[in-house]
Amino acid sequence: MILTAKVFESEFWIKVYDKALDWLISDGVSILIIILVTIVAFRLVKFATKRMKKLISKRSARGSGTPDPEAEKRANTLMGILKSIMRVIIWLIFIMLLLSKFGVNIGPIIASAGILGLAIGFGAQELVRDFITGFFILLEDQLRTGDIAIINGTAGLVEDIELRTITLRDFSGTVHIFQNGKISTLANMTKEWSAIVLDIGVAYKEDIDHVMQIMKEVGEDLGNDEEFGAKMIEPIEIFGLNEFGDSALVVKARIKTKPGEQWATGREYRRRLKIAFDKQNIEIPFPHTTVYWGEEITPLTLNMENTEK
Repeated sequence: MILTAKVFESEFWIKVYDKALDWLISDGVSILIIILVTIVAFRLVKFATKRMKKLISKRSARGSGTPDPEAEKRANTLMGILKSIMRVIIWLIFIMLLLSKFGVNIGPIIASAGILGLAIGFGAQELVRDFITGFFILLEDQLRTGDIAIINGTAGLVEDIELRTITLRDFSGTVHIFQNGKISTLANMTKEWSAIVLDIGVAYKEDIDHVMQIMKEVGEDLGNDEEFGAKMIEPIEIFGLNEFGDSALVVKARIKTKPGEQWATGREYRRRLKIAFDKQNIEIPFPHTTVYWGEEITPLTLNMENTEK
């Protein structure tokens, strides 16, 4: 009742106003400065990461005049991780400073955080393993954002790399999240250079040397193309007769391309090779099936008669 009565008195509100004004003058300005400094820090981190990306791109382009895609992918990955770490650090500092301005003793909190971190380290060994594995993936440059990789048997585009997880999107658009510590197999299909390996089958009756010559000519024609020649790193390699198949002679070849360009180049090469084989009447065999009717059944006979009208 006494407190309720004081609320309606002018002196009570004058005291509240004075205390609020004193707090704003003493601590409010400091809090405002902390907020402004935090905002500026976030902007500086964003600006610094962009500048570092541009600097890496310029350095990679000194020799050829064009930025190196491999260097850009590595820069994007590292800058993304660095930006995430700096954001966490800035938020932690901001929260600690804000708590101290509200009169909270942050010493015990820091000590408790250290003890809690030690407890988490023992209890969350899987989390620690994920972070350590992610650190070495970045340190050894095993994978970058934009790479096409096969992780634990799943192929797709690497969309994001964090210290704990890797995000992979497959060809159908499905997103797969892998914990770094649980990655058992990792194959990078677009690091530095790529290649399409071709196994071309032709009929046994064909002249194999003639076939390989046509394959080489088609590869050279593809290399001279304005669009696909820019994607190829080296001329086509014809390794020779690789296998006596059930119904075909198999010739193995390979085309080295820029990272990620092997599939489009391979499809165009096969299209042109089919056209060239058709012009030269070279047979591309396909499986045949023989129907067996049994010993007691008379086999079907096929008689062909030439009738003139």
